[in-house]
Amino acid sequence: MELRHLRYFLAVADAANFTKAADVLGIGQPPLSQQVKALERELDVELFKRTARGAELTVAGQVFADEARRVLADAERASRAAKRAARGETGHLRVGFTGTAAFNEHVSALIRKFRGAYPDAELTLYEATSGVLLDDLEAGQLDVAIVRPKRRVAETVQQQDWRDEPMLVALPTAHPLAPRKRIALSELADEPFVQVPREAGSGLFDDIVAACAAAGFEPEMAQPAPQIASTLTLVAAGMGISIVPEAITQVRVAGVVYRQLVARGLRAKLALASRRDDPSAVVRNFLALV
Repeated sequence: MELRHLRYFLAVADAANFTKAADVLGIGQPPLSQQVKALERELDVELFKRTARGAELTVAGQVFADEARRVLADAERASRAAKRAARGETGHLRVGFTGTAAFNEHVSALIRKFRGAYPDAELTLYEATSGVLLDDLEAGQLDVAIVRPKRRVAETVQQQDWRDEPMLVALPTAHPLAPRKRIALSELADEPFVQVPREAGSGLFDDIVAACAAAGFEPEMAQPAPQIASTLTLVAAGMGISIVPEAITQVRVAGVVYRQLVARGLRAKLALASRRDDPSAVVRNFLALV
């Protein structure tokens, strides 16, 4: 039994006449009658009672008509659902983001834009360091990652430069440089730095070290921090200063002030990472919104 057989049957049931149903379907009346007879033989029931005026449903035909309409409606819903999934309008998208990206207005705007454009797609968000996110992306545990770009990534992963922002210096409020509005990077040459280490997988560490070298010194790395946000607690405790992305200023920690940093070319970059061979339409839709 095929769906077309159900459509033929219902056309006759609605028209109560084989000739009229054939006209509606755009086929000949004899072939339509043959198809209905074949359906009756397959079911081993009489669906229609032939009359002088046309055809009337039997009791079995009336029951079958109700079920046939339900089957066709289910098939139509299944077809629409499949097409929506193929267009990426539904499905599950797993997005990871590095800690400070959560405070970046462009990240929250992108997520809102995706939810507005694809309200029926399920969105799950994860937070971790850039290194962990890139590993999870490679392993297929994430679909997209918003990361601080890493210079070397797996061949199966691609990074797309997206946004950047100024870097500031976070100081203890009692620090001698705290009253200043702008601080040259060279003025921090003798300061202990509290930074997320290179092992965390962020390119920020290397960018900061390179900028310090350009300013004529090698930074003294003090207590490492697992994430950028946690550096602020260490700064407040007087364990050093930290160079942080501007977005982190939304985190207000007692005992910490942020000051503009004069350092040529030093900016915090964000990238969108995804798998090169990912066929998911919902991933393509998310990236297209960028």
